[in-house]
Amino acid sequence: MENLHIHVPYSKIYDYIDIIQKEKFNLEIYFDSQSLDCITQKDITELKRVLSYEPSLSFHAPFMDLSPGAVDSKVREVTIERFNQVFDIAEILKPKSIVFHSGYEKWKYAFKVDVWLQASLKTWERILPRAERLNIKIAIENIFEEDPENLKMLVEKLYCPYFGICLDTGHFNLFSKKSIEEWLNSLDKYIIELHLHDNNKQFDEHLCIGCGSFDFEKFFGLFKNKNCIYTIEAHSPEDVFKSIKKFNELIK
Repeated sequence: MENLHIHVPYSKIYDYIDIIQKEKFNLEIYFDSQSLDCITQKDITELKRVLSYEPSLSFHAPFMDLSPGAVDSKVREVTIERFNQVFDIAEILKPKSIVFHSGYEKWKYAFKVDVWLQASLKTWERILPRAERLNIKIAIENIFEEDPENLKMLVEKLYCPYFGICLDTGHFNLFSKKSIEEWLNSLDKYIIELHLHDNNKQFDEHLCIGCGSFDFEKFFGLFKNKNCIYTIEAHSPEDVFKSIKKFNELIK
């Protein structure tokens, strides 16, 4: 299935390259800041050669210490610099989408979502032209969001077909205070990508699909926007294969 991707950090690709090549996995490649400090164009050209079966690709941008909605302009500049480094790699590997964290935390912004929103718009208005030129969609992932409203506001303010949402089932399960029906009613038509993993509402465990408390059967019964990327974010090969099996059962 072309739209089913497997999440793997760039730093781990060669640890699992035999499985990746054998299974011809489509990949979501995560580039953390440490990788971006070391990676060269030669490295990316070699990766393209290694992935000669031409998988469908998506990227996950770095997020630790970064803040696209930062009030401090210098923090935003560093964030934009890192994001552009990911787009430099995208120029060569041509992913369908790149996932970015929203950066919104209600306590950090003292519940002033408009402060976050206005700063976020300054970031994405500088990044979006490059995404459009490369025909790459930007997907903003829910992390600490308790409801979908800040994400909906951001997407609707930018109003661009290259800008949408990555709905993360594990983060929803941990942090949301609203039902999955409410999330889908707000965001379904904006969803570009799904991150599929599970937990038991205590920790971001990244369990395989169906091994925690998230109701995947209910979710896939409600989810209507089928033309998106489905990304499995399990953290071991065994859980990846279990998740693929469960995913195929759920979408029949």
